[in-house]
Amino acid sequence: MVAVESENPLLSESSLPWQFPPFDLIKDRHFMPAFEQGMAAAQREVSAIAASTEAATFENTLVALERSGRLLGRVERVFSGLTGTLTNPELQTIQRTLAPLLAAHADAIRLIPTLFAKIEFLFKARATLALDAESDRLLGRYYQDFVRAGAKLPQAEQAKLRALNGELATLQTQFSQNVLKERDGAGVFVASREELAGLNSVEIEAAAAAAKGAGHDGQFLLRLQNTTGQPALATLKNRGVRERLLTASLARGSSGGAFDNRAVVSAIAMKRAERAALLGYPHHAAYQLEEQTVGNVDALNKLLAQLAPPAVANARREAADMQALVETEKGGFTLGAADWEMYSEKVRRDRYAFAGEQLRPYFEVSRVFIDGVFYAATRLYGITFKERHDLPVYEPSVRTFDVFNEDGSPLAIFLLDYYARPNKNGGAWASAYVSQSGLLGTRPVIANHLNISKPPAGQPTLLSFDEVVTAFHEFGHALHGMFSDVKYPRFAGTAVPRDFVEYPSQVNEMWMAWPEILQNYAKHYQSGEALPVALLAKVVASAQFNQGFKTTEYLAATLLDQAWHQVPASAVPGPEGVLAFESAALKAFGVDFALVPPRYRSTYFSHTFSGGYSAGYYSYIWSEVLDAVTVDWIKEHGGLTRANGDRFRAMLLSRGGSEDALGLFRKFSGGEPMIGPLLKRRGLE
Repeated sequence: MVAVESENPLLSESSLPWQFPPFDLIKDRHFMPAFEQGMAAAQREVSAIAASTEAATFENTLVALERSGRLLGRVERVFSGLTGTLTNPELQTIQRTLAPLLAAHADAIRLIPTLFAKIEFLFKARATLALDAESDRLLGRYYQDFVRAGAKLPQAEQAKLRALNGELATLQTQFSQNVLKERDGAGVFVASREELAGLNSVEIEAAAAAAKGAGHDGQFLLRLQNTTGQPALATLKNRGVRERLLTASLARGSSGGAFDNRAVVSAIAMKRAERAALLGYPHHAAYQLEEQTVGNVDALNKLLAQLAPPAVANARREAADMQALVETEKGGFTLGAADWEMYSEKVRRDRYAFAGEQLRPYFEVSRVFIDGVFYAATRLYGITFKERHDLPVYEPSVRTFDVFNEDGSPLAIFLLDYYARPNKNGGAWASAYVSQSGLLGTRPVIANHLNISKPPAGQPTLLSFDEVVTAFHEFGHALHGMFSDVKYPRFAGTAVPRDFVEYPSQVNEMWMAWPEILQNYAKHYQSGEALPVALLAKVVASAQFNQGFKTTEYLAATLLDQAWHQVPASAVPGPEGVLAFESAALKAFGVDFALVPPRYRSTYFSHTFSGGYSAGYYSYIWSEVLDAVTVDWIKEHGGLTRANGDRFRAMLLSRGGSEDALGLFRKFSGGEPMIGPLLKRRGLE
């Protein structure tokens, strides 16, 4: 046991507004004692519920469970936040130690026979309990959660399940940490400034600083981002450097060494398949999709089969256009994957007379958020924002804002962390440090995390078009958390099916290019000049440009995720067969187009092998099916109006998981999910 420190700030609720974490007081050494106390307290609380000799009631069982584990939950949220945004070797060691312990703790609670007996008794009697709708749903969810956790299995099989869960927790943590370490060690060093022709001066200075920081003063380091594609590929003129950069990206986790993830991928897929079989499912995907809104594995496969052929066909047409340009320029080479971004930009310039880089000066980061993201939320929902500087943050660049309802009443505290760091996870995400709950009287403290490259001191932070889209997208998640208005913590904010969680955030993307919003924030960072109308018209006209590539790279990753998880344990390859399995899967699904590699390869596919989106990476495209229908509805009903915003808030964003997710969609849009609007949006009709 680790000695408990009396001054440990994690052991009591924060005295800061809305229980905002006291980041300035929290040290790495505080976490292990706090986790130990948190798990012990939760176990005592739940054991008391299970052991009670009183007849089971909704209050003394379900409500009591919702009130339990608050210390552990608080510690987990802060720890998860810091390991994702500002990790270090000590936190990573704690993370590896904790992973199996937390898995065992969860099993220890959900496999208490007397506790499940109480829940099952209430579930069977639910028709006689006269519960309100949210309480009735809570009872149903708890019953299903416990069944899916193995509560009905014989004791011997429960022991096997515990072992598998512990092993998976360890492996998923190892995968995540390997990805981070491999990414930071797998950049491309370039010897001369001339080889970086095409990059702007800010990017070259950043590459020089990165190389110096890595002990290679005088050289230049192109760091890798999470995805297969790398931003520099769009502008680097040196073809050899482009090829080196993409090769380094694709090789992550599969080239030997301490961070090779092939054995980890194989083991995770194997153990997930074994666990699914133990629980009575043919494979892990069937287990995961049982509770998702897409329906089931067959329905998902049908959707993907509809999307893949037109996407690849479009990508091949796009490639032909680029090859023609190579030949016109007398390039003397056959287009390769490393050339795609550069030559698609050239085709875009030829076809629409603008380049993506022309937009950056109009997308200064603070203006994008204050005058764009926040302004859209004010116009739609009446909420307002006021930055504050008195709350402690874990990193100096993090900004905090009070968020108010239209009547001036407080709604939430919002943290904005937009810069990339070597010790920060890749990608972009939202998280809740405190979730809303009527039962517990808590209000939301929500964060957005992005990975925008920090420019050298004194230089402005200018975003790409895609980074602006991401800013609006992630704030959609934040709104889902901030507008939560539920009683039970189990349903707060984004506690919805995995394939529904991206839907509201994708709807929020529509406001990025909405004329009234765009003209308010898209202003030149030096002159203040608004984005020219003619340039905007070109951007709008090119909306479907390169969609074959974008859809194919996404679908390739989605289909890999399903391939790994739609097989029984006997069909999972060993470490030496991981890459061959990947190649065969892409070929079988018809997305083995060498010019468009998957957005993520298996060995750095954190969405699926770190746990959160296993057999669920399809969620983005399925959510876009719902999103496209909803956007059409909003446009048909007046677009950017308070009436539409209030309707979306009241009927969907505020409900969290307290109602059936597809029911919420149907209630808002008045119809069923349809693939037509998505195909039209992406030019795949």
